Amino acid sequence: MKIIGYNVYMSFEAIFKAYDVRGKVGSELTPEVSGKIGRAFGDWLPKEGAVAVGRDMRPDSQELAAALIKGLQAQGRDVWDIGEVTSDMIYFAVGNYNLAGGVMITASHNPGDYNGIKFCREGAKPVGEETGLMKVRDLAVGNNFKPTETPGQLIEKDISEDWIRHVLSFIDPDKLKPLKIAVDAGNGMAGKIFPELEPYVPFEVKEMYFELDGTFPNHIANPLEPKNLVDVQAAIKQHGSDAGVAFDGDGDRAVLLDEHGEALSGTVLTALLAEYFLKLHPGETVLHNAIAGRAAVEAIKQAGGKPVRTRVGHSFIKGDMRTHNAIFAGEHSGHYYFKDNFMADSGLIAAVIGLYILSLSGKSFSELVAPYRKAYVQIPETNFEVADKQAVLDKIAETFRDAETNTLDGLTVEMADAWFNVRPSNTEALLRLNAEARTKQELDELVSKVTTLITS
Repeated sequence: MKIIGYNVYMSFEAIFKAYDVRGKVGSELTPEVSGKIGRAFGDWLPKEGAVAVGRDMRPDSQELAAALIKGLQAQGRDVWDIGEVTSDMIYFAVGNYNLAGGVMITASHNPGDYNGIKFCREGAKPVGEETGLMKVRDLAVGNNFKPTETPGQLIEKDISEDWIRHVLSFIDPDKLKPLKIAVDAGNGMAGKIFPELEPYVPFEVKEMYFELDGTFPNHIANPLEPKNLVDVQAAIKQHGSDAGVAFDGDGDRAVLLDEHGEALSGTVLTALLAEYFLKLHPGETVLHNAIAGRAAVEAIKQAGGKPVRTRVGHSFIKGDMRTHNAIFAGEHSGHYYFKDNFMADSGLIAAVIGLYILSLSGKSFSELVAPYRKAYVQIPETNFEVADKQAVLDKIAETFRDAETNTLDGLTVEMADAWFNVRPSNTEALLRLNAEARTKQELDELVSKVTTLITS
């Protein structure tokens, strides 16, 4: 039996997060580490067969992918190298071609000196903290891999055409009407994939930062941060666009913007997409995460659907989608999940459906989503550094003991015209606050009260 050194274990402990692997390139995440993770994942995967490997545009992604591929091959796994792709294309590859699993080399919207690894197993099922990721970590640390006689083969595959055909299957392309749109790829992977879509849609596209560059020379590819939307907002106004789209670095998240450059929140787009799917599939279940606003829940109910609340995080949502056989799920962070996409999320599918709804509506985007926006006022998620997270949660629960509460994901307090959620970070000494109310005054008063409880 091999003895695992403390330093080796702690180095792996630092990069294995709740949902994926993330670390600084060169010090925490190296080709040697990537190779061991590849061997471990090849051994752990429950299903026999090939594994798809994709990568983003970061300077070191190709080297890390090559090392991981060699690790998989060393364990007898055939590998489909699908090249530079968006993360949602990995899920599609695994589900569509019935592969044993998939790996994506990406750190999404993290700064350029970071990289990471995302995993899924057969059927595009997630591999996270509670679904096998820590077992992969322990196998990699142990460095005691199954002996194999024959290494796996490497097969290069281009799945772009099949992927675009799949994306368009969620709408009727023949009904699409012309739109002027501004699309900000943030120098991320959407800059490679969105042009593959353009020949099939009647959109006049203002392409922004489509050049692949993992150093992010223009802005970090995180569309949830308002400062990263400034350029696309300016382009919308300058070109008189009907809408805008901003993608994150690995392209699995999309934020839509109206003709004024105002972003649609996760709650608003969840409501819009839920109604779309419930018209096609009456009475089905739609998931919303614990911090989605009431406008989404009310839209699901009004459309005749069954709303189900789930924990924040893709591995929880994907599991709950299978449990409830949900047709669709929406998350505040710009992740949207589709039953007919192997229960996986996709930024491009969400964007295409949203633009399709707009093109058929005969309305401006702001008019189309006004009912969802007018109902409630929300704050952006706010983080607080807290040493004893549970003690703070207990104090808040005691203060609001007369209100309706639940602990599905942190602590949620429900009142007649307002609610808030305080949940602990999985990886940091942080509490995250989300809140919503009917009016800005009510919201400000509520947030002030809760903030005082957290910080005092």
